[in-house]
Amino acid sequence: MRKKRPGLILARVVLAVLLVVMVMPLVMLCTNSLMGKQELIEKCGAVLSDYGTQTKFSLFPQYPTLRAYVRLLLDSPEYFKAFWNSALLTGGVLAGQLFLTVPAAWAFARFDFPGKSAIRFLYMMLLILPFQVTMVSSYLVLDFLKLLDTYPAVILPGVFSALPLFILSKSFAAIPRETIEAAKIDGAGNFCIFARIGIPLGMPGIFSVLVLGFLEYWNAVEQPLTYLKTEALKPLSLYLPMMAAEEIQTAFAASIITLFPAVLLFLCGRESLEKGIASSGSF
Repeated sequence: MRKKRPGLILARVVLAVLLVVMVMPLVMLCTNSLMGKQELIEKCGAVLSDYGTQTKFSLFPQYPTLRAYVRLLLDSPEYFKAFWNSALLTGGVLAGQLFLTVPAAWAFARFDFPGKSAIRFLYMMLLILPFQVTMVSSYLVLDFLKLLDTYPAVILPGVFSALPLFILSKSFAAIPRETIEAAKIDGAGNFCIFARIGIPLGMPGIFSVLVLGFLEYWNAVEQPLTYLKTEALKPLSLYLPMMAAEEIQTAFAASIITLFPAVLLFLCGRESLEKGIASSGSF
């Protein structure tokens, strides 16, 4: 025990330092959102508005105020429009993934069909290709379909993402074969087995897909920036930088409110997320 204690203490110190580094930006974000305009310029002016020579960090604001939140919630209709756009785009992607990816993952996990290996290889290739590689081809396809500068331009590519299929297929494959065989002996058909056995037992994987998809598309920047040109269609991820350039005090408050849905969903679904990812060790 004495030999292990120094290593244990060192591990805890390293983890504590990493925790502080990870949490500090959120603490600064919350603190800055409660500062007045003048105090914010004095503390962060060197970064935000070329004022002063260095930034100063305060754990608590000297004169805390909720003026930025009042301004945002009562006198910023553009923010609510961008919030609605983010909710619509994210909800459309998640709904499409549930409608298409869940049955597709069940078919990959429980059935053998011609071309399965080739399709699996194709999806594996899509997993390792970043958005920048497929951006031009996706743009040309959407332009041909006359979908550029519309909500479907962002929703449709997200619906056919390869990662949800990767996670769900392994989750469904982990269902014991004996359970499926017993259901068939009782006279259950393929759809009944999928609806009454596959979906309930695969809920950790399904929920992990929803959480990961929400975090990705709620904060997506490149896809909306590439496919959307009309200001009224842009989500929060594109609206916040414009707000920061004009009203930095309100932008901090907007960032806090924007983070809230993602943090809440992550905390509520943390256990299911861990189970779903743990079950997707191979494809």
